[in-house]
Amino acid sequence: MTTAPTTGPIVARTVEVDDPGPLLSALPGPAAHAWVTGGEGIVGWGEAARFETAGPDRFDTAARWWSEVAADAKVLDEVGLPGTGLVAFSSFAFSDGPSTSRLVVPAVVVGSRDGRFWRTTVDGVDGDVAPVPVSAPQTVAWGDGATTPEDWRAAIGWVRNAIATGDLDKVVLALDQVATADAPVDARWLLQGLAERYPSCWAFAVDGLVGATPELLVRRSGELAESRVLAGTVRANGDEGDRALLDSEKDQLEHRYAVDSLVAGFAAHCKNVRAGDPYLLRLANVVHLATDVRARVADDASLLELAGALHPTAAVGGTPTRAAMRAIGKLERSDRGRYAGPVGWVDSTGDGELGLALRCAQLDGRTARLWAGCGIVGDSDPEAEAAEARAKFEPVRAALTRAL
Repeated sequence: MTTAPTTGPIVARTVEVDDPGPLLSALPGPAAHAWVTGGEGIVGWGEAARFETAGPDRFDTAARWWSEVAADAKVLDEVGLPGTGLVAFSSFAFSDGPSTSRLVVPAVVVGSRDGRFWRTTVDGVDGDVAPVPVSAPQTVAWGDGATTPEDWRAAIGWVRNAIATGDLDKVVLALDQVATADAPVDARWLLQGLAERYPSCWAFAVDGLVGATPELLVRRSGELAESRVLAGTVRANGDEGDRALLDSEKDQLEHRYAVDSLVAGFAAHCKNVRAGDPYLLRLANVVHLATDVRARVADDASLLELAGALHPTAAVGGTPTRAAMRAIGKLERSDRGRYAGPVGWVDSTGDGELGLALRCAQLDGRTARLWAGCGIVGDSDPEAEAAEARAKFEPVRAALTRAL
């Protein structure tokens, strides 16, 4: 479904402004869009245009729609930085199932980068919103999601058996939890809590999907494409324990599958694909194995087209890809929706940033559904994977309940 401007092509105007203060504090209401790291990025509100799609062609249909909108648009940009001009916040479903992916062009975008600040507005679309104070939940009740911890442990056993027989190499299994608050959950409350504790992650919000991801699926800046791959995780427990991650055969294998799948995905549109050496990415609660990948776009593919070629990597799906996705569909009790799908923003030139929607929750009124995933390989231990999942739930749980 497409909701397009009623007055013809979009006219987007970006002007430089004085420092608006913390970007997340600039959001006037809970209907928020955001992509912020280290205090920089963009936030938006209101709606000038929207596109929703589903199924295996979702990236292609979204890329075509956005290309048509951008070609017709008039962009008046006085700043010329990443995130200025015409921008759509983007969030894609993880699987080829019925869950919707969406692109939303806000009526207003406010941004910050390198000490410069801007405001983008769409002509003819009212972006004035009466400010509403950020509200914190007073009570939160917790419950299992569609997949219980017992079901999840059994699924790990199934995957290990499939790996032993040679049918699979790795599967990422997701587990969900449900939080029910006393009042509708304010996306800004969750965003601010996540950004405060995880400033090096990308705090994001698109249409009620709110989180803070440490993993960059793809950034496109003209011909340059970049990614940061994460796979292999332990709880943060000091330098000696963290470095054991670099020596773990299980985690190195899981990580190698993820890097190899991303490099193979880049080959569809890029040349000079180069993966660096793995390193430790330390966050407040966990430590990840990370690898940076850089490539040159060879065929003018847009950010959305690159995402379609890359997703799902073995970091969120598994390997071989098709067999892993079939296993996920068989073992997980509900569709992931947009969890573990690409999320971020794209501009009218096809540049932008898309992370993977991890450490996140889908908000629906008083309910927040949280997700965590773990990569399962042949020698994965169910109890160790359960501990990893608990660590990955912690950021959203703590951000949601920090005032209780």
